[in-house]
Amino acid sequence: MAFHRLAAIATRMYYLYRSSPTRIMPLFGWVAIDIVLWGFITRYLNSVSGAGFNFVPVMLGAVLMWDFFSRVMQGVTMAFFEDVWSRNFLNIFATPVLVSEYISGLVLASVATSSVGLAAMLILASVIFGLSYFSLGWMLALFLLVLFLFGIALGIAATAMVLRLGPAAEWLIWPIPAMISPFVGVFYPLSTLPVWMRYVSRVLPPSYVFEGMRAIVLGQTFDAATLVVGAFLSAAYVGAASWFFAFTYRQAVRTGLIARYSAESLS
Repeated sequence: MAFHRLAAIATRMYYLYRSSPTRIMPLFGWVAIDIVLWGFITRYLNSVSGAGFNFVPVMLGAVLMWDFFSRVMQGVTMAFFEDVWSRNFLNIFATPVLVSEYISGLVLASVATSSVGLAAMLILASVIFGLSYFSLGWMLALFLLVLFLFGIALGIAATAMVLRLGPAAEWLIWPIPAMISPFVGVFYPLSTLPVWMRYVSRVLPPSYVFEGMRAIVLGQTFDAATLVVGAFLSAAYVGAASWFFAFTYRQAVRTGLIARYSAESLS
């Protein structure tokens, strides 16, 4: 793997964003709306709840982490879609760029875009709504790491799906975070789920993050070793997704599917 080719993929995205305010605004615009909306919702719940329970760290913190995960996934897919929409995908692989270098470039682009969104969310949540992250301590870094790795895995798998099915299948990608959110307990304990949904939750790394976050915020005991399971699963998913993308690419080249890559659906 050549670092200069990997960096070239990410640098291309930098030039795209630098010259396009319409691409820059969504990096922090949507997350800012989410934080402000949920911030006022949590304030309202605090004012009407008679339980003496502070909803801000539990709900607003969950929104922040879930948005971070979604932005990581979308950072990978959006970098891929930029090549698709500009009909530049074939041009990239006409160069010596390897599949591993291309995927790594997408990941670098996602790191940059998701970092902007995370910084915006942290500033808004702490300055406006007083959300403190010190209660999570060093575990916050582990929580974000697990979510980051799983977001990267889903992003790579999603790009492989579009590569196989064609650009018209991109609508299948956007609902993925919403589809898995009921299983990972973003806003509620996993104990509220039916048994069969809890079995699914065990193989989804974000479920370990949100269970752990709630336990720490509520002063309950939390076994940090369970987060190791989430980290292991996330790393395994990244490896599996990378293999899936490489396999799909080889199949597309072997069958000639990649030469017919267009806006029409492919079979």
